[in-house]
Amino acid sequence: MRAGIHPPITTDFTSNWHTHDLHQIEYAVRGTVQVETPVARYVVSPQQAIWIPAGSVHRTTLRRVRSLSVFLDPAMLTGLGDRIRILTVEPVLREMLLYAVRWPIDRTGDDSVAERCFDAVAALIVQSLTDDSLSRLPAVTDDVVAAAMHYTDDHLATVTLRDVCSAVAVSERTLRRRFAEATGRSWREYLARSRMLHAMALLSESGTSVITVATAVGFDNASAFARAFTEYTGQTPTAYRKQIANRPELDRPPAQRQRSRGDIGGSGISSSRVGT
Repeated sequence: MRAGIHPPITTDFTSNWHTHDLHQIEYAVRGTVQVETPVARYVVSPQQAIWIPAGSVHRTTLRRVRSLSVFLDPAMLTGLGDRIRILTVEPVLREMLLYAVRWPIDRTGDDSVAERCFDAVAALIVQSLTDDSLSRLPAVTDDVVAAAMHYTDDHLATVTLRDVCSAVAVSERTLRRRFAEATGRSWREYLARSRMLHAMALLSESGTSVITVATAVGFDNASAFARAFTEYTGQTPTAYRKQIANRPELDRPPAQRQRSRGDIGGSGISSSRVGT
């Protein structure tokens, strides 16, 4: 097959380090996708998808997620480089991805409609690649700094620099120095970005109030959180949540989703879903 989709799944899961022979797009309709490379970590909200070029070494973490993976033969998309990037999933691309669920990557035959659909998806990907700086956290080789990052991510509600230093058994002066050397940024800058990325993920979960999200990522009140979130994303938390809430769900059969168009119009995959 030149292209296909791994069926939508709902799971919590972390893969091993791996590569694919095909280009991959991981799209979370709900929940959070985190993809780590040797040089960066990407936290992808439901307004986005992540583009993983063929041959890219990565590992993926899915948390409370409803997602699908699109796989495309490298010949369908050339000249985009070998760096993982973020996609802005506009309504047209979103509908195309949801429509294409009917053509799994392991199907035994192909047809002209599938060919045209995936060619259109490939064309939309090119114009949807965006600046990934707002979704990227650094990955480091310094074990102490890496441990400090993970501790920070896991304790956003209450974390302090003193807590982190105690957890990784170094002085505040040492951690500040090593953090700056490893990332080019301070620990507090890392904390601020991590809070926003995790807030974006939490806002995608139904039934979670804005104040609950604010508290979960370390803000004392909703107003301060709203200011920080708007400055970072360009949207208020409420507007961001509404945009996500209006997205169609993968759980609904294609025939039940409104479509503004009619039916539109290889290489195998080297690894199973366990290497997503």
